[in-house]
Parts: sequence; structure tokens; C-alpha cells
Amino acid sequence: MSTYKDVWERSINDPVGFWGEAAKGIDWYREPTVILDDTTAPIYHWFSDGMLNTCFNALDRHVENGLGDQLALIYDSPVTDTKSTYTYHQLLDEVAHFAGVLKALGVEKGDRVVIYMPMIPQAAIAMLACARLGAVHSVVFGGFAAHELALRIEDAQPKIVVSASCGIEVNRIIEYKPLIDAALDESTHKPTHCVIFQRPQATSSMMPGRDVDWVEAMDRSTPAECVPVAATDPLYILYTSGTTGRPKGVVRDNGGHAVALHWSMSHIYDTHPGEVFWAASDVGWVVGHSYIVYAPLLAGCTTVLYEGKPVGTPDAGAYWREISEYGVKTLFTAPTGFRAIKREDPSGALLAQYDMSKFRYLFLAGERLDPETYSWASDLLGVPVIDHWWQTETGWPIASNHMGLDPMEAKAGSPTVPVPGFDVRIFDETGEEVETGKEGLIMIRTPLPPGCMAQVWGDDDKFFDAYLSHSPGYYLTGDGGHFDEDGYLFVMGRVDDVINVAGHRLSTGEVEEILSSHPDVAECAVIGVVDDLKGQVPRGLVVLKAGVDRDHEVIAAELVQRVRDQLGAVVCLRQVDVISALPKTRSGKVLRKNMRSIADGVDIPVPSTIDNPAALEALRPILRSV
Repeated sequence: MSTYKDVWERSINDPVGFWGEAAKGIDWYREPTVILDDTTAPIYHWFSDGMLNTCFNALDRHVENGLGDQLALIYDSPVTDTKSTYTYHQLLDEVAHFAGVLKALGVEKGDRVVIYMPMIPQAAIAMLACARLGAVHSVVFGGFAAHELALRIEDAQPKIVVSASCGIEVNRIIEYKPLIDAALDESTHKPTHCVIFQRPQATSSMMPGRDVDWVEAMDRSTPAECVPVAATDPLYILYTSGTTGRPKGVVRDNGGHAVALHWSMSHIYDTHPGEVFWAASDVGWVVGHSYIVYAPLLAGCTTVLYEGKPVGTPDAGAYWREISEYGVKTLFTAPTGFRAIKREDPSGALLAQYDMSKFRYLFLAGERLDPETYSWASDLLGVPVIDHWWQTETGWPIASNHMGLDPMEAKAGSPTVPVPGFDVRIFDETGEEVETGKEGLIMIRTPLPPGCMAQVWGDDDKFFDAYLSHSPGYYLTGDGGHFDEDGYLFVMGRVDDVINVAGHRLSTGEVEEILSSHPDVAECAVIGVVDDLKGQVPRGLVVLKAGVDRDHEVIAAELVQRVRDQLGAVVCLRQVDVISALPKTRSGKVLRKNMRSIADGVDIPVPSTIDNPAALEALRPILRSV
């Protein structure tokens, strides 16, 4: 087994040789001879003269290599009590036929297709069908408000919209067609057709001449073959959540994306052909793009598409059932899901009902993994719990413990070390690199490795201004953190989550770490609020574990004292409120910015990605109290 240090050093010192070898894991119509193209630096391009097709690499080549009868995709929907499976041969047949549907509707290489779908197999089929034709898909999270959908349609200018009649939450049905109709009424750009998959839970009315029924179109479809594209041609546009005004579309290319994700499956996730990989996310987010749809299929694995929740469908044992029933080796999800499980079943009693013998790894990302949740999951599951860190913009991990190289001893609160290809540095606000142990801005030296964003759709200046202008030769991650003496990276949160208390810079992540270590706390958030004397002071919000019935004022006093004991009086944490739920996006991110604004008396628009609007409304009187 290669050592992490040797692999990482080679990736930094010889990126052309390193990624040239990794590219051999992908099938090319024309193998690249230019591995790294720096002619337009500081924006770089990988494999610029290569030709490939991402769908061919995800499906056709496995069928051609004799894996046609292997399971490619498992669909499990506790909200509809539905399960189904697709072998590689069956999934290829579905994708080729839907590519034929799109082709018959006029979709060609380079055209955009907006996909507005719930967590059903047809979402993955539509994505892969676009890739098959060389079309550019833009998946919009199902259930987004009509205005947000309209903004993305305006920006991407799609020829076709693909959707379903409805999405299904735990206890409600969200009809999509009225949202699509409203978005198209608002948008000045008008797609030629909408393809609608009718679900039995809600049937959509169809507009003659524009709307096309998925099943009827598939019945008359002629399968379409793969279209070769340049490695630098876009595969998809994914709009970053929480944008205002014109959305920011992250563009992923075909070649670098395929090479990086294929490499990551064996080297980071230690998951190989025939093994079952489950990313408990949504296809509307980058995790769903990378690790529900593309990476597992590129690697010849079986991927799980789950239409459910970690709790409530039906209980806090939902994840254990899924792992047991399908023999999942590797689970990748968000810490917020495990905090929900911990809150509902603090002792983990439900785990005993299930066979976890094939389960090897739990990977967590998307929100900072607090040490308390890390320890709880580690102790309960008895397998490595890997905190890893990445962004929509990078498309795959920046830092991780590498299970396919030489796994390291984990440190709670750290995603371990940079992934090969990522040269991570810590800078101060003046652009100078800081010493070990000191917190600062996390930067990545360019060129970024393959798989990272290629551009902002339709706005090259925005790409440069937002990410590359802070320090020449470096990419600004927007996160703050530090390296320790062993080279472990600690990511403390977005730089706008750093507060200044009377001149003392304090990461809210440090305070959250202490609050979450309290035995009664399930999850927490800390925000900085305006203070006339000190500029800012921290404010704590905690959700208690199920069954805790101690006096809330006593718990709050214990938490304040705990922070004072561990960080000192300079932190000035004086108020901790016990609340019923933290407001979050559907991908599990806590809405800290909105909470800060409410506390400071400023209302900002509530993002359409919010999962629990009632939680934010319930916080308004609490946050505005003195």
C-alpha cells in the first residue's frame, strides 16, 4: 500500500505525471497528451486535448466488460413504501432510451437541460442521459420556490426542463408542476418542452404542445448512442445555494471530473467494483452529483438512492436498516443527520436490530463534525468515522483521512490531511502565510486538481473575482482554520463565522465544540451578535437530546461556565438558549447568517432551501430578546 505522504508529495511536485496516470482509469475516445494546460493561467484546464463521454464511463464500459448483471442502483423510498433495483444493463437501457427522448426533442451537444426532480431513479437517469448526449444538465433541488427556479432557468437558458409531478416529504406532498408553470411564466427564457414523470401520489395537468409525458415518450423512444465530448466541455452547472440576485453557476467539466471522482473512490473511500456505496444526500446538491450518481458508477460500484430521512421514516434506525438490507460498505452523509439520530436514540438501542457486518466506513461532511457527535458515532458503530471537508466548488474532498492509502489516527474536530492534488495553506488577512497552530484563511495553491470548478457559468470575471483575486496564485476557500504540529487540518467554519470580541478574534466553531461536549446537548450553533461595548459577543443556541428533562436554566448556566472554564472570560458568552430545533437548509446547513441578522434586527430573505421554516420563525422572539 502506498503511503499518503509519498502520494501527496508526488501529486504536488509532479501533477502532470500523477494525474496522467490517474487518467488511465478512464476510457477515452482520444487519450489526452496535454495533461495540464496553463495557457490561460490563473485559470487552468486538465486533459485539454482528450475526448471522452462520462455516461460511457459510468455505464457502457461496465456492460462491455461483463458487469451488466451487477447491481448499479438501488432505490429505497420509505416515504412511498417503494423499492426497486437496476443492474448496469437495465440502467444503461433506461438511460439510452431517455437520451433518445431528449434527442427527439431537439437536445444536442452543448444544450442545457434543467432537471427539477425528487429523489427517484428518473433523476439519475435524466442526468446520465444528458451526459450521454453531451448536453449540460443543471439539477435544481426539487421543491425550490418558483422564483428561485426561474432565476436558474434564466441563467442556464435550457432547451428542456425535466421534472416529476411531485416530491414527497415525511408527511406532505409537494406538487412540482404548479411551481414549474409559475417559474416559466416569470422567466423570459422559455424552454421548448417540459418532460414530466407522473407519480401516483399527485398527477399533473399537462400543457398541450409543451409538456411531454415521460412514460409515453419512453415507449416510443429510440435509444441514443454516446456523443464524444472534449474533456474541457461542461458536464453540468450547479448553482450554489443561498444566492441572491443572479445565481452563481458552478461549472464542472467532463474529463477532470471523471478522473478525480474515479480516483477518489478507491483511494479515499476504499470502495471498489461490486461493493455498495451509499451517499445519503440529494441529487440537488453536489454530494448527490458526485457520490450518488457519478463516482460510484464510474468505479463500477452499486449506489443507493434513498428517498427518506435519518429519523421519522419511520424511526432513528432508518440508516441501520438501509445498511443491513443492502450490505452497504461505505456510508457518506452529513453530521446533522447523525445528530438527529443521536437526539432521538441517544443510546443507539435501535442498532441492535440490524446486521451491520458488511459496514466498514462512515464518512461525514457538509457541516463541521463536532467532537461529541464524532465520539458518539465511533463508539456506537465500531468502524472508522471519517470527517472530511469539501465544497460545491471543488466537487470532491479537499481534506480527508484516506482509507485506500494508509489510514491515519483520527483527531476529533479535524478532517485529517489534504487530499492529493490540494496544496492547502493558511494565510492571514494580509496574504502572508501563518505559522503552525495559528488560525487564518484556508487557501489552496493553484492549479487546483482535476474535478474542481472550471468556471462560473456565463461570467468568467465572477470566477476570478470571487475565488482567485485575494492572493495571486491561490484559491480562496472562504473557510478559516489551522494546521496543528502533526500536519492535521482543522476547519473551524466560514470566515464570516469568526467574531471579534473586544479585539479578540474567536471562531464560533471553538465555542460550538465545547457546547456540544455537554452530555445533554444533541446539537448547537453559536452566532456573533452586535454589542455596543465589545463590538460582538457570542450567543449560544442548543437543542437537547431526547428525554432530557432537567431545568433549562440550569443547563444554560452549566454551558456558560463550561465555555468560561475552557476558553476563558474573554469569550464573553453570557447567554445560551435551549430551543426545539435549529433552522437548516435541506442539505443540513444551519442558517447562521439568517440568525445573526435576526438577532441584529435586520431581516434578510429566507432562503428557499430552508427545510424547517417554523424553526426560524420560532427563534425570532428569542434572538431579539436582550
